Amino acid sequence: MSVNASPSRRVNPVPGAGIGREARASWAFVERNFYLVRRYWHLELAFLVFNVTSAMSVLYIGEAQMQRDAAGAIAAEQRLDLVLYLGIGTVVWAYLRAVFGNVGEMVAWERWEGTIEYTMMAPVSRLTHMLGVSLFSIIYGLARSALLLGVLALFFSVDLSRANLGGAALVLLAGSLSFIGFGIMAATLPLLFPERGEEMTFVISSLLLVVSGVYYPVSVLPDWMEPLATVSPATYVLEGMRATILDGAATLAIGPYLLPILVLGVVTLPLGLAVFGWAERYAKRTGKLKRSG
Repeated sequence: MSVNASPSRRVNPVPGAGIGREARASWAFVERNFYLVRRYWHLELAFLVFNVTSAMSVLYIGEAQMQRDAAGAIAAEQRLDLVLYLGIGTVVWAYLRAVFGNVGEMVAWERWEGTIEYTMMAPVSRLTHMLGVSLFSIIYGLARSALLLGVLALFFSVDLSRANLGGAALVLLAGSLSFIGFGIMAATLPLLFPERGEEMTFVISSLLLVVSGVYYPVSVLPDWMEPLATVSPATYVLEGMRATILDGAATLAIGPYLLPILVLGVVTLPLGLAVFGWAERYAKRTGKLKRSG
């Protein structure tokens, strides 16, 4: 009797087993990144304090301007709620920046840990790897922004009676997809430049911050800069969030914001994976994965 397994058992996998295996592998990256964040909790606390104090400074500017408008006898219906306007920009940008930056941050942390080479050589598809990292980035961004929002709520009172919170959440989650695509492309920097690659990602996020209308409408930008806002998903996320929260726009009316967000997501996600794949092959060929700094 042959001791070899039956050929039929070797060639007929269980239906869905491959998908389930890839899903478990993606979730493993979520868990791994959670433990990394927990290990460096003191850095997270420092960045939370930085985000809170920066946000409070911006919102107090809005508070001061509103008091000035009131003292100038401007009618209440003509005054823009600057605290809420700036608050939306601050919290949304904190979330999108966390989603965008976390992908590159995980690459940098793996260099510190000395595990980047093992991850890149593991028998796991890069799509599975990036899905896990991206899912963690969304969870991480939501948690971090919720903490920021909770702290700001202790200092500022805003009126959300007209807000369409469901529509706002839909816009925010759709924007996550586009920012993940940008984040995967930006993650090539710490992959290719071990010394200062992570800091270089701030250049990209800073450019997006300037042209996206986080703290001001895009219309105030110079004419030559306004077209740059059309390629930033943050522009449409912020406009959609302000429409649903400030103006109470119905969910069915936010299509003009969702459409460009989804189009950018369809373009940037595969483009990000392609760019990262090229950078990974280059890093392996040149031996950059062996360097930790």
